[in-house]
Amino acid sequence: MTSTPRLPRKPYEEELLRLQGELVHMQEWVRTSGTRLVVVFEGRDAAGKGGAIKRITEYLNPRICRVVALPAPSERERSQWYFQRYVDHLPAAGEIVLLDRSWYNRAGVERVMGFCTPDEYARFLRQCPVFEQLLVEDGIQLRKYWFSVSDGEQEKRFRSRMTDPMRQWKLSPMDLESISRWEDYSQAKDEMFAHTDTRESPWFVVEAEDKRRARINMIAHLLSSVAWEQVPSRELELPERPPTRGYERPPRELFHEVPDHAATLLAP
Repeated sequence: MTSTPRLPRKPYEEELLRLQGELVHMQEWVRTSGTRLVVVFEGRDAAGKGGAIKRITEYLNPRICRVVALPAPSERERSQWYFQRYVDHLPAAGEIVLLDRSWYNRAGVERVMGFCTPDEYARFLRQCPVFEQLLVEDGIQLRKYWFSVSDGEQEKRFRSRMTDPMRQWKLSPMDLESISRWEDYSQAKDEMFAHTDTRESPWFVVEAEDKRRARINMIAHLLSSVAWEQVPSRELELPERPPTRGYERPPRELFHEVPDHAATLLAP
């Protein structure tokens, strides 16, 4: 993987804020135009997918842009058509859905860890391009991003999480297993791309050795790949507060008040 210098914090934060402003404008266009946008986030464990999603959603309306991160399927879901539970989460008009992992679980972790049969895997590779073509033909805008990171950088991030009590929850036994199965995951990814990197629904690879660069590059590409337009801002006017009608509110002592914990921070 090509080595590039880490993007300094100041230009990163300035450009990130600018791009987040553009995302707010794009969100308004999605809402008013009735566009349906699905963004798929896939890649190696610890490659930075979650961090990118957080930066995208930071200033967006959760009623318009929602994140979908499905748990392991239930017994009932395992008996359904594989894509069925994902269909339930597709956007309606004026919505954006960010898939933190997606139907590509079957081509990745399920394939490597043996959670699906060879027949189920082969059926997925046949059906996935057709499924995505149907989404696109129906008017859904689909973007697929693969976050790529080297084995050395992945291990470094894993070790950092292991010693950080605030982020240990991010490490699962499945994540740690991915270290010993690095080549298996590489082969699975290459086979997945060979079948699903199509003209109608291409994959876009995000080099993620530097998380800051990855976030900036991915968000900028998303904004440039959607043909959105600036929507005129709504004119807002704060109404005059009407005169009081003489209503008297009950004493504050009657309510259960949250203790002023902040005051203890100022105590001598």
